[in-house]
Amino acid sequence: MKQLKTLLIATVFFFGANQLANAQSKTAHVNVSEIMAKMPAMLDAQKQLEKLSATYDTEYKTMVEEYQNKLKKYESEAATVGDKVNEDRSKEVQEMQKRIVDYRDNAQKELQQKEQDITKPIYEKIKASIQKVGKAKGYQYVLNSEGLLLADGPEITVDVKKDLGF
Repeated sequence: MKQLKTLLIATVFFFGANQLANAQSKTAHVNVSEIMAKMPAMLDAQKQLEKLSATYDTEYKTMVEEYQNKLKKYESEAATVGDKVNEDRSKEVQEMQKRIVDYRDNAQKELQQKEQDITKPIYEKIKASIQKVGKAKGYQYVLNSEGLLLADGPEITVDVKKDLGF
């Protein structure tokens, strides 16, 4: 009876270790950042975003320059004009400040939204490719290798790049 119990425990350990080894062989990793950095569609998206950002920056700098010029003018003329004119100019300067801040905030929001709109289809395409390659190679799990402390299993980044056409 004691031998049967020992044999049963040994069998359970053997099959458990075998299943663990099997599970490990069904896991691969991929470097999503490397794919994103080299993917032509992502490079095009980055160029679009840089162009849009440059447009916003130019407009913002123009607004700030206009504000600074008016402020200098108003400060130099403050002593020679009446209180009513100075009060009106003060309100105008405050309104300009508010427009500049609002413009900057809206530009940042629009840029973030544009980035999401452009990159979401790219992320989806990469995800679909990873799933396709992973299934074709018989993997149950494909992990992003960026966060892994040890990535000793199969690497499928090259295969995903091939599937994506670059």
